Amino acid sequence: MELRVFTEPQQGATYDDLLKVALAAEELGFGAFFRSDHYLGMGTEGLPGSTDAWTTLAGLARDTTSIRLGTMMTSATFRHPGVLAIQVAQVDQMSGGRVELGIGAGWFEQEHTAYGIPFPSTKERFDRFEEQLAIITGLWGTEVGERFSHGGATWPITDSPALPKPTQAKPPILIGGLGRRRTPALAARYADEFNLPFVDEQTTKTQFDRVRAACEEIDRDPEELAWSNALVLCVGRDEAEIRRRAEAIGREVDELRENGLAGTPDEVVAKVKRFEALGSQRIYLQVLDLADLDHLRLVADQVMPAV
Repeated sequence: MELRVFTEPQQGATYDDLLKVALAAEELGFGAFFRSDHYLGMGTEGLPGSTDAWTTLAGLARDTTSIRLGTMMTSATFRHPGVLAIQVAQVDQMSGGRVELGIGAGWFEQEHTAYGIPFPSTKERFDRFEEQLAIITGLWGTEVGERFSHGGATWPITDSPALPKPTQAKPPILIGGLGRRRTPALAARYADEFNLPFVDEQTTKTQFDRVRAACEEIDRDPEELAWSNALVLCVGRDEAEIRRRAEAIGREVDELRENGLAGTPDEVVAKVKRFEALGSQRIYLQVLDLADLDHLRLVADQVMPAV
């Protein structure tokens, strides 16, 4: 089981805050550093204000050396697909081929209205999301010297040189969510990894099964995908430390034990192994208190070696 660090900087974080966590995660041996892609805090002003995901990752690409970097999830409503394909390819070059693109249809209407970003209906957002996936993968997959064209409804493309190219042949694409039909179908067609955020074990089994079935419908081997979960982290050496960390993020210990990865290292290891038995290969640890680097050290020392 691979453990990755996942942050929510719209809740209040500067670039320097994120860099400290990314460097600690790299030093401690975590598999990746991911960040959300949001422009508005949730239940908070998020001072000093949200940072842009791909601007942040460009900086981290130069300020780190080995850890993989990505988004969970970039909103397809924020950027035109041609621009996003260029951004991701450039950051992948800057990192030496360490970037992954988590991408979704977008859901947080208030951040769109706060910054003048159009927020279409759910159906239209998913239509645009599907078109973005076709364009981004099409641009990356076009051979140098060839041209890419796309006759889509929202972003028709004619004779694109499809440059620049990423360092990786194709940066891995992560798709996630609980949709019963379109999400599994899009994951089966385009994803390198399928992720489930903040759900229980039964929901994980049900949705993994849907995605596997969608893969089989198009004759894709489900084993070609990586399978993962994201869960909030709250680990402590004893009850007092667990309680202190829960209070620091405004959560209740019992609720975190039920819905996240919370408790002693032994409790967390046992829960990770239950998700592993369902087919999960990676856990994204949602770290909400970015100043508490000892939290990551504890996981690296007492959880990571056991999973």
